[in-house]
Amino acid sequence: MVVGLGNPGAKYHWTRHNIGFECLNLVHRKLGSPSLQTKFEGQFAKVKQGGQDVCLVWPLTYMNLSGRCVAQFARFYRIEPANILVVCDDLSLPLGKLRIRKSGSSGGQKGLEDILRCLGTQDVPRLRIGIDPTPDRWETADYVLSKFAAADKEVVDQALVRADAAIACWWSDGIDVAMNLFNASEPRSPKRPKQKPSDTSPGSD
Repeated sequence: MVVGLGNPGAKYHWTRHNIGFECLNLVHRKLGSPSLQTKFEGQFAKVKQGGQDVCLVWPLTYMNLSGRCVAQFARFYRIEPANILVVCDDLSLPLGKLRIRKSGSSGGQKGLEDILRCLGTQDVPRLRIGIDPTPDRWETADYVLSKFAAADKEVVDQALVRADAAIACWWSDGIDVAMNLFNASEPRSPKRPKQKPSDTSPGSD
């Protein structure tokens, strides 16, 4: 199962916190846009990869409650935590940098934190995509819920393409190979936004 994290609704499209959704959208398109269904408080599609069924899951519970959706899918389809890859944003990484890990803490990412809590283990693979640290004079909740700037688009698009390739590598060759191939890439980071937006919606981070 591959899980992309984000908040549902048009107002969150292309926000930093939704880069997990954006990544899974790209994976879904490149796999031919198989039909989407709604189940267990999430949107999902089933695809075949390497002779195995793979679920692509977008939790629709809002970020902080992502684990509720993921745990239901895992129980129903009998998917072990080690076979779930969570794709999410990371404030500690430069914009566009990928980091794949087999396990560990949430690092403060609240959606991942809820997934680890609901599954009862930290041994859940995750693919983090850097969104840059919170700039000066910003609140973190405002920053992650703000949209990427036009200057960010090229770096973010490239990161999503690399993330799609990393996911394909994970399910074909395993996480160790994916870590070796994709953790080393170093993207260029453009200037970060300086002004706080006035229309952010705190409370969904």
